[in-house]
Amino acid sequence: MTAARSPLTSADRPQPGLRERKKIKTREAIRAATYALVEEQGYDATTIEQIAERAEVSPSTVFRYFPTKEDIVLTDEYDPVLLEEVRSRPADEPWPDTIRTVMREAVRTGVDADLEVARLRTRLMVEVPAVRSRMMESMSVTGRLLCTAIGERTGRAPDSLEVRVYAMALIGGLMETSLYWAEKGHQDDFTSLVDRTLLVLQHGLPRENP
Repeated sequence: MTAARSPLTSADRPQPGLRERKKIKTREAIRAATYALVEEQGYDATTIEQIAERAEVSPSTVFRYFPTKEDIVLTDEYDPVLLEEVRSRPADEPWPDTIRTVMREAVRTGVDADLEVARLRTRLMVEVPAVRSRMMESMSVTGRLLCTAIGERTGRAPDSLEVRVYAMALIGGLMETSLYWAEKGHQDDFTSLVDRTLLVLQHGLPRENP
């Protein structure tokens, strides 16, 4: 495994233009408003109108960025970055090492950077059926993107059965890891849980200790 710094870390990644920066700022304002309101009054009591008022945008703007309230909780900026990280790894690096390195970076970016938000999002996945249902729907989109990256790295067809099964097993495993983390009160180290998940995907279900 290479110890070289990824060329797609935040310091090196090309910066977005002014228009894209404004879009990101608006999305972040909507998310921040949603998280604050949910903490104050609960998910079901939080309305799009309240979110729009808190974020200082119109309700139509909220819907333009997020088709449903559940999407505000689930959508982030990390999927494209994750795929670029896969593409940036050394071509001769073993695939399990690539996935482990990329997943660790994703955890650092998406969880460690704002632990309280990560806890809230995963708690809502457990507690709110609509959020969990929407998460299942969004898995297919992320899975297709991952299939493309896996196909590029392994030389397999992105739409082959093997690639599709592996991609969705990985996405599903990570979702279950997030649910497990929340169900256990976020007491475990999330990075360690992800490592355990990847070991199961790589080697299969381990035999119970006698």
